[in-house]
Amino acid sequence: MKLIRYGADAFERPGLVDAQGRLRDLSGHLADVSPSILDPASLRRLAALPTGELPLIPDGARLGPCVANVGKFICVGLNYLDHAKEAGAAVPTEPILFMKATSSIIGACDDLVIPRGASMVDWEVELGVVIGSRAKNVALDEALNYIAGYCVVNDVSERGWQLQGSGQWVKGKSADTFGPIGPWLVTCDEVADPQRLNLWLRVNGVTRQNSSTAQMIFPVKHLVAYISKFMTLLPGDIIATGTPPGVALGAKPPIYLKPGDVVELGIEGFGEQRQIVTAS
Repeated sequence: MKLIRYGADAFERPGLVDAQGRLRDLSGHLADVSPSILDPASLRRLAALPTGELPLIPDGARLGPCVANVGKFICVGLNYLDHAKEAGAAVPTEPILFMKATSSIIGACDDLVIPRGASMVDWEVELGVVIGSRAKNVALDEALNYIAGYCVVNDVSERGWQLQGSGQWVKGKSADTFGPIGPWLVTCDEVADPQRLNLWLRVNGVTRQNSSTAQMIFPVKHLVAYISKFMTLLPGDIIATGTPPGVALGAKPPIYLKPGDVVELGIEGFGEQRQIVTAS
Protein backbone atom coordinates (compact mmCIF):
# COMPACT_ATOMS: atom_id res chain seq x y z
CA MET A 1 0.00 0.00 0.00
CA LYS A 2 0.84 3.64 -0.37
CA LEU A 3 -0.65 5.48 2.59
CA ILE A 4 -1.12 9.24 2.66
CA ARG A 5 -2.46 12.02 4.85
CA TYR A 6 -4.27 14.83 3.06
CA GLY A 7 -5.85 18.15 3.89
CA ALA A 8 -4.94 21.35 5.69
CA ASP A 9 -2.03 21.46 8.10
CA ALA A 10 -2.99 19.93 11.48
CA PHE A 11 -6.31 18.73 10.02
CA GLU A 12 -5.07 15.91 7.78
CA ARG A 13 -7.20 12.86 7.05
CA PRO A 14 -5.98 9.36 6.10
CA GLY A 15 -5.96 8.00 2.59
CA LEU A 16 -4.16 5.80 0.12
CA VAL A 17 -3.00 5.72 -3.48
CA ASP A 18 -4.82 3.09 -5.52
CA ALA A 19 -3.37 0.94 -8.30
CA GLN A 20 -4.28 3.59 -10.89
CA GLY A 21 -2.55 6.36 -8.94
CA ARG A 22 -5.78 7.92 -7.69
CA LEU A 23 -6.04 9.21 -4.12
CA ARG A 24 -8.76 7.63 -1.98
CA ASP A 25 -10.10 8.47 1.46
CA LEU A 26 -9.64 6.08 4.41
CA SER A 27 -11.31 8.14 7.13
CA GLY A 28 -14.25 5.72 7.24
CA HIS A 29 -11.88 3.01 8.42
CA LEU A 30 -9.30 4.77 10.62
CA ALA A 31 -8.77 8.11 12.29
CA ASP A 32 -5.27 8.78 10.95
CA VAL A 33 -2.09 7.21 9.61
CA SER A 34 -0.64 7.11 13.09
CA PRO A 35 1.63 4.78 15.10
CA SER A 36 -1.34 2.73 16.31
CA ILE A 37 -2.09 1.35 12.81
CA LEU A 38 1.47 0.54 11.71
CA ASP A 39 1.65 -2.97 13.20
CA PRO A 40 1.49 -5.90 10.76
CA ALA A 41 -2.06 -6.94 11.69
CA SER A 42 -3.49 -3.45 11.17
CA LEU A 43 -1.71 -3.06 7.85
CA ARG A 44 -3.05 -6.41 6.66
CA ARG A 45 -6.57 -5.28 7.57
CA LEU A 46 -6.16 -2.09 5.56
CA ALA A 47 -4.71 -3.99 2.60
CA ALA A 48 -7.82 -6.19 2.50
CA LEU A 49 -10.21 -3.25 2.06
CA PRO A 50 -12.04 -2.96 -1.30
CA THR A 51 -9.95 -0.08 -2.58
CA GLY A 52 -12.22 0.67 -5.53
CA GLU A 53 -15.12 1.42 -3.18
CA LEU A 54 -13.27 4.05 -1.16
CA PRO A 55 -14.25 7.70 -1.84
CA LEU A 56 -11.99 9.61 -4.19
CA ILE A 57 -10.07 12.58 -2.81
CA PRO A 58 -10.59 15.84 -4.76
CA ASP A 59 -7.83 16.80 -7.17
CA GLY A 60 -5.30 19.28 -5.82
CA ALA A 61 -5.59 18.23 -2.19
CA ARG A 62 -2.52 19.03 -0.10
CA LEU A 63 -0.58 15.98 1.03
CA GLY A 64 0.67 16.34 4.59
CA PRO A 65 3.41 14.38 6.37
CA CYS A 66 2.78 10.72 5.59
CA VAL A 67 2.88 9.69 9.29
CA ALA A 68 1.23 11.48 12.21
CA ASN A 69 2.63 11.79 15.73
CA VAL A 70 6.20 10.80 14.96
CA GLY A 71 7.90 10.06 18.27
CA LYS A 72 11.56 10.07 17.26
CA PHE A 73 13.22 11.41 14.12
CA ILE A 74 16.57 9.63 14.08
CA CYS A 75 19.17 10.44 11.44
CA VAL A 76 22.30 8.70 10.22
CA GLY A 77 25.24 10.85 9.15
CA LEU A 78 27.78 10.15 6.41
CA ASN A 79 26.24 6.83 5.38
CA TYR A 80 27.35 7.04 1.72
CA LEU A 81 31.08 6.74 1.02
CA ASP A 82 31.23 9.49 -1.61
CA HIS A 83 29.23 11.87 0.59
CA ALA A 84 31.72 11.40 3.44
CA LYS A 85 34.52 12.21 1.00
CA GLU A 86 32.83 15.36 -0.37
CA ALA A 87 32.24 16.57 3.20
CA GLY A 88 35.92 16.07 4.01
CA ALA A 89 35.03 13.66 6.81
CA ALA A 90 36.49 10.34 7.84
CA VAL A 91 34.56 7.31 6.63
CA PRO A 92 32.64 6.05 9.69
CA THR A 93 33.37 2.62 11.10
CA GLU A 94 29.95 2.47 12.76
CA PRO A 95 26.79 4.49 12.17
CA ILE A 96 26.82 8.17 13.21
CA LEU A 97 23.52 8.98 14.91
CA PHE A 98 21.81 12.26 15.70
CA MET A 99 18.26 13.46 16.25
CA LYS A 100 16.18 15.89 14.24
CA ALA A 101 13.36 17.73 16.04
CA THR A 102 9.93 16.37 15.13
CA SER A 103 8.71 19.99 14.95
CA SER A 104 10.71 20.21 11.68
CA ILE A 105 8.31 17.79 9.95
CA ILE A 106 6.18 19.12 7.07
CA GLY A 107 4.41 17.75 4.02
CA ALA A 108 6.30 16.77 0.90
CA CYS A 109 5.33 19.88 -1.06
CA ASP A 110 5.08 22.47 1.69
CA ASP A 111 7.32 25.53 1.54
CA LEU A 112 10.87 25.24 2.84
CA VAL A 113 11.50 28.31 5.01
CA ILE A 114 15.01 29.66 5.54
CA PRO A 115 15.12 30.66 9.21
CA ARG A 116 16.26 34.06 10.39
CA GLY A 117 20.07 34.28 10.48
CA ALA A 118 20.61 31.22 8.27
CA SER A 119 22.90 31.51 5.23
CA MET A 120 24.07 27.94 4.49
CA VAL A 121 20.85 25.95 3.96
CA ASP A 122 21.46 22.63 2.21
CA TRP A 123 19.44 19.72 0.81
CA GLU A 124 19.74 15.96 1.42
CA VAL A 125 17.54 13.34 -0.25
CA GLU A 126 17.25 10.27 1.98
CA LEU A 127 15.38 7.01 2.36
CA GLY A 128 13.19 7.19 5.45
CA VAL A 129 12.43 4.02 7.43
CA VAL A 130 9.15 4.02 9.38
CA ILE A 131 9.08 1.65 12.34
CA GLY A 132 5.97 -0.50 12.74
CA SER A 133 6.67 -2.63 15.81
CA ARG A 134 8.48 -2.04 19.10
CA ALA A 135 12.14 -2.91 18.53
CA LYS A 136 14.77 -3.37 21.24
CA ASN A 137 18.04 -5.29 20.82
CA VAL A 138 16.78 -6.89 17.62
CA ALA A 139 18.86 -9.38 15.67
CA LEU A 140 20.30 -8.35 12.32
CA ASP A 141 18.46 -11.06 10.38
CA GLU A 142 15.12 -10.02 11.94
CA ALA A 143 15.52 -6.24 11.72
CA LEU A 144 13.45 -5.70 8.55
CA ASN A 145 10.45 -7.34 10.25
CA TYR A 146 10.10 -4.31 12.54
CA ILE A 147 9.59 -1.87 9.67
CA ALA A 148 6.12 -0.73 8.58
CA GLY A 149 7.35 0.97 5.42
CA TYR A 150 9.46 3.62 3.79
CA CYS A 151 9.20 7.21 2.61
CA VAL A 152 11.17 10.03 1.03
CA VAL A 153 12.91 12.41 3.47
CA ASN A 154 14.60 15.73 2.73
CA ASP A 155 17.04 16.15 5.63
CA VAL A 156 17.39 19.92 5.22
CA SER A 157 20.45 21.30 7.01
CA GLU A 158 21.91 24.67 8.01
CA ARG A 159 25.62 23.92 7.63
CA GLY A 160 26.87 26.91 9.59
CA TRP A 161 24.78 25.97 12.60
CA GLN A 162 25.73 22.33 12.15
CA LEU A 163 29.49 22.66 11.73
CA GLN A 164 30.83 26.10 12.60
CA GLY A 165 31.48 27.85 15.90
CA SER A 166 29.70 25.87 18.59
CA GLY A 167 27.95 23.94 15.86
CA GLN A 168 25.95 20.81 16.64
CA TRP A 169 24.27 18.50 14.15
CA VAL A 170 20.89 18.57 15.88
CA LYS A 171 20.98 22.40 15.94
CA GLY A 172 21.71 22.56 12.22
CA LYS A 173 19.01 20.05 11.30
CA SER A 174 15.97 20.96 13.36
CA ALA A 175 14.54 24.29 12.17
CA ASP A 176 10.85 24.43 11.30
CA THR A 177 10.22 23.00 7.79
CA PHE A 178 13.60 21.19 7.73
CA GLY A 179 11.96 17.74 7.70
CA PRO A 180 9.68 17.11 4.70
CA ILE A 181 8.46 13.48 4.73
CA GLY A 182 6.33 11.69 2.15
CA PRO A 183 4.30 12.09 0.03
CA TRP A 184 3.56 8.41 0.64
CA LEU A 185 4.30 5.80 3.27
CA VAL A 186 5.05 2.77 1.11
CA THR A 187 4.49 -0.45 3.05
CA CYS A 188 7.10 -3.18 3.04
CA ASP A 189 5.11 -5.54 0.84
CA GLU A 190 5.78 -3.16 -2.08
CA VAL A 191 9.54 -2.93 -1.45
CA ALA A 192 11.39 -6.03 -2.58
CA ASP A 193 14.79 -4.76 -1.43
CA PRO A 194 15.41 -1.42 0.31
CA GLN A 195 19.01 -1.54 -0.93
CA ARG A 196 17.97 -1.42 -4.60
CA LEU A 197 16.27 1.97 -4.80
CA ASN A 198 17.25 4.90 -6.98
CA LEU A 199 17.09 8.33 -5.33
CA TRP A 200 17.60 11.77 -6.84
CA LEU A 201 17.30 15.49 -6.16
CA ARG A 202 17.14 18.57 -8.41
CA VAL A 203 17.47 22.27 -7.60
CA ASN A 204 15.93 24.65 -10.14
CA GLY A 205 15.79 21.79 -12.62
CA VAL A 206 19.48 20.87 -12.29
CA THR A 207 20.23 17.36 -11.00
CA ARG A 208 22.39 17.58 -7.89
CA GLN A 209 22.02 14.08 -6.43
CA ASN A 210 21.52 10.82 -8.32
CA SER A 211 22.43 7.56 -6.63
CA SER A 212 21.15 4.27 -5.23
CA THR A 213 20.58 2.95 -1.73
CA ALA A 214 22.93 0.14 -2.78
CA GLN A 215 25.73 2.62 -2.04
CA MET A 216 24.95 2.86 1.69
CA ILE A 217 27.85 2.02 3.99
CA PHE A 218 25.46 0.56 6.57
CA PRO A 219 22.29 -0.97 5.05
CA VAL A 220 18.80 -0.56 6.47
CA LYS A 221 18.76 -3.79 8.47
CA HIS A 222 22.10 -2.93 10.05
CA LEU A 223 20.80 0.51 11.07
CA VAL A 224 17.61 -0.82 12.68
CA ALA A 225 19.49 -3.50 14.62
CA TYR A 226 22.26 -1.07 15.65
CA ILE A 227 19.97 1.74 16.80
CA SER A 228 17.78 -0.70 18.76
CA LYS A 229 20.77 -1.44 21.00
CA PHE A 230 20.82 2.15 22.28
CA MET A 231 17.12 3.07 22.37
CA THR A 232 13.80 1.34 21.98
CA LEU A 233 12.33 2.01 18.56
CA LEU A 234 8.57 2.53 18.67
CA PRO A 235 5.87 2.49 15.98
CA GLY A 236 5.93 5.75 14.06
CA ASP A 237 9.59 6.49 14.71
CA ILE A 238 11.45 7.50 11.54
CA ILE A 239 15.06 6.74 10.65
CA ALA A 240 16.58 8.92 7.91
CA THR A 241 19.29 6.68 6.53
CA GLY A 242 21.81 9.18 5.10
CA THR A 243 22.30 11.03 1.85
CA PRO A 244 24.39 10.35 -1.27
CA PRO A 245 26.90 12.84 -2.70
CA GLY A 246 25.84 16.06 -4.39
CA VAL A 247 24.90 18.32 -1.48
CA ALA A 248 25.50 22.08 -1.60
CA LEU A 249 28.30 21.79 0.96
CA GLY A 250 30.32 19.62 -1.42
CA ALA A 251 30.17 21.99 -4.41
CA LYS A 252 33.14 24.19 -5.19
CA PRO A 253 32.14 26.83 -4.35
CA PRO A 254 29.13 25.77 -2.24
CA ILE A 255 25.72 26.67 -3.70
CA TYR A 256 23.32 27.04 -0.79
CA LEU A 257 19.59 27.51 -1.11
CA LYS A 258 18.05 30.97 -1.42
CA PRO A 259 14.48 32.27 -1.57
CA GLY A 260 12.81 31.42 -4.87
CA ASP A 261 14.73 28.18 -5.41
CA VAL A 262 12.72 25.04 -6.16
CA VAL A 263 13.86 21.70 -4.73
CA GLU A 264 12.49 18.48 -6.24
CA LEU A 265 13.41 15.01 -5.03
CA GLY A 266 12.21 11.45 -5.03
CA ILE A 267 12.88 7.76 -4.63
CA GLU A 268 11.90 5.11 -7.15
CA GLY A 269 8.30 4.06 -6.45
CA PHE A 270 7.89 6.37 -3.45
CA GLY A 271 6.55 9.54 -5.06
CA GLU A 272 8.15 12.96 -5.36
CA GLN A 273 8.60 16.03 -3.20
CA ARG A 274 8.66 19.64 -4.38
CA GLN A 275 9.51 22.54 -2.09
CA ILE A 276 9.64 26.24 -2.90
CA VAL A 277 12.26 28.00 -0.78
CA THR A 278 11.03 31.10 1.06
CA ALA A 279 12.47 33.49 3.66
CA SER A 280 11.15 33.66 7.22
